[in-house]
Amino acid sequence: MALEIAWYDFVCFGMVGMAFVGALWVLGMNEGASKRDFETTYESLLLSRPDHEVVVNVLPKGHVSTSQLWTSCWRRLHPLCLLCTRFLSFVIMLLFLLWDVLVYDASIFIYYTEWTFTLVTIYFALGTIVSAYGCWQLFSKPFIHNGGRDEFLRRDVEETMSRDLTTYQEKDVKGSTMLESQYVEEEFQQRAGFWGYLMQTTYQTCAGAAILTDIVFWCIIVPFLSISHLRLNPLMGCMHAMNAVFLLLETALNNLPFPWFRISYFVLWSCGYVIFQWIIHAFGFKWWPYPFLELNNKWAPIWYLCLALIHVPCYGVYYLIVRAKNRNLPRLFPEAFLRPY
Repeated sequence: MALEIAWYDFVCFGMVGMAFVGALWVLGMNEGASKRDFETTYESLLLSRPDHEVVVNVLPKGHVSTSQLWTSCWRRLHPLCLLCTRFLSFVIMLLFLLWDVLVYDASIFIYYTEWTFTLVTIYFALGTIVSAYGCWQLFSKPFIHNGGRDEFLRRDVEETMSRDLTTYQEKDVKGSTMLESQYVEEEFQQRAGFWGYLMQTTYQTCAGAAILTDIVFWCIIVPFLSISHLRLNPLMGCMHAMNAVFLLLETALNNLPFPWFRISYFVLWSCGYVIFQWIIHAFGFKWWPYPFLELNNKWAPIWYLCLALIHVPCYGVYYLIVRAKNRNLPRLFPEAFLRPY
């Protein structure tokens, strides 16, 4: 083993370990289905609420329907437009990724930049598949267009039934109420499944990671840490601008929620990268792409602490962008922009 351990390295190990465990704890508290707090619970990859336990008059704040994954927040924008945007983003980013590998070989994946760029590419691949499936559903059976998707059904039923209906199994009603219950049940069956939530959490991880990557590259690496293996060139410049540009375009068009607690996925992503660096360094890889992450350096704990803290503003910037979109655009374009969930 080539890794030499000093006492201050254990401080770095502790920081990463605490961040990893803390992120898992936050996800466990927020992603699991809670029977007591429906307002702040998000159905998730970890646990989705069983159909027989769904409360009709109080929906989870982060409820995600299948149609929400492939329809736009703009009322008159056809889902095909979102499909084309995601597909073109995927193709362009994939071509740049292949170009990067051809120029620098596979060792380029030692960089956090390449991890993030690959993750963004994977997100657009998932988005393309989900959008293609949604468009196939759209053309294979009728789709209600007065709101652009089935959100109107959920809200109308909530308003008419919240006073006298609490759960599916608590009351046995007939006539029109029975039909409304059937519609609500069908709506709940449209919750996003595993791949839908994988796409959603990948999107939020990409957002924070792209901001972090661009800040580190443009503000630290380019001015102060330029090396011969990674000189600034058009390829590198495009890759460190393209990820943010395509994600912002996606954000302007999609209708995915962006809860704050999912910064935990972003933290886990960065922890995974740091652990990967430790492993390959321990097995004899001497050259570190980011010297400020190198162990056996008395300043390493300070760098690790700064890197941990910068995750909050990086994710926060994107969170504020999404929040500003959902707050301001409905006021500016009340007839064109759909109210967020």
